[in-house]
Amino acid sequence: MSISASPAVSDEVATYVANRIGFIELERPKALNALSTGMIRAMHAALDQWREDPDVLAVVVRSQHPRAFCAGGDIRFLYESAQRGEHEGRDTFFTEEYRLNHAIFTYPKPYIALTNGVVMGGGMGISQGAHRTGGLRVVTNSTKMAMPETRIGLFPDVGASWFLARTPGALGRYLAVTGETIGAADALYAGLADAYIDDAALPALVDTLRTELFERGADVVACVGRETAAHQVAPEPDASLLASTRALIDRHFALPDMTQILASLEQERERGGDAADWAEQTIAVLRERSPLSMAVSLEVVTRAEGSMADVLRCDLDLTRTSFAQGDTIEGIRARIIDKDNAPRWRFARIEDVSAADVAKMFESPWPPNEHPLRDLRA
Repeated sequence: MSISASPAVSDEVATYVANRIGFIELERPKALNALSTGMIRAMHAALDQWREDPDVLAVVVRSQHPRAFCAGGDIRFLYESAQRGEHEGRDTFFTEEYRLNHAIFTYPKPYIALTNGVVMGGGMGISQGAHRTGGLRVVTNSTKMAMPETRIGLFPDVGASWFLARTPGALGRYLAVTGETIGAADALYAGLADAYIDDAALPALVDTLRTELFERGADVVACVGRETAAHQVAPEPDASLLASTRALIDRHFALPDMTQILASLEQERERGGDAADWAEQTIAVLRERSPLSMAVSLEVVTRAEGSMADVLRCDLDLTRTSFAQGDTIEGIRARIIDKDNAPRWRFARIEDVSAADVAKMFESPWPPNEHPLRDLRA
């Protein structure tokens, strides 16, 4: 078996070719593999190098660390950049991250994401696109998947809303607004994962990928499919927590705005019965999140019917407005920096956010012909 390293090697991510497979291994365990600009650049450089290389049949992205595949973007860096007024560094980070997300989504070879442990925020951005390449999103018994951005006054970015908008019923709206963490069975039920394998079997799977003879990218995918087929997720997807609460989620979160969703949940709670506890717990989650971010997140999923390129352009617009006039800096301060968990949101209550407040967040700071992602297609 021949192994060749990519020239774009960061000390936080290793990229190399082994057995005609391009491997991307995230190596920033102390930060749960949160993405830095350097990691994003190294990953994108490797994908560009392998795109036309006939000796690379497929790409596998993974973490060798049991706690996390990727916990998101480097939130602390983004906060500190904002505090110093270095908006260029923030724009560069998001622009390059979204370019990487688009490169994965449109990659011409199978891209396979082995997503153990924490898979949140930016971790979704570098894994969900596998589904569009003929590759696979593989989850494990330790997978903790979420887009928890409303907790810090942000929104589900990295193109995740494209996938959330295509989940069954109102699941995507629910996950976007609440930031709820889901496991492997939930992810399979929601269509946010394709295959399951036990954590303990991951090393053997990687060994097989390094040694089995492959002639086409589809052979690599078939190998992963065969190995994962031997494992059964528990509970079954149709018995997952999301499946069991699906009717309630659809009833409430299909409503057009956050004020109506909250009112409907409050009515559910007042009626009593089996659903009252779930409604009360959900209301408690919503009361803790940023009201503006939840309203924006609901709209992001609503608008994600078009192309991934359009979704990512919108995401970039929203990161700018979320930092400049939204709740993101305050949310990061309260949850990550000071950890007082007492954010002072721009709007005290969900009912205080108007449609005009939401629409203002979607205004792009760039003319279309100057947008940093104007060249993205599909």
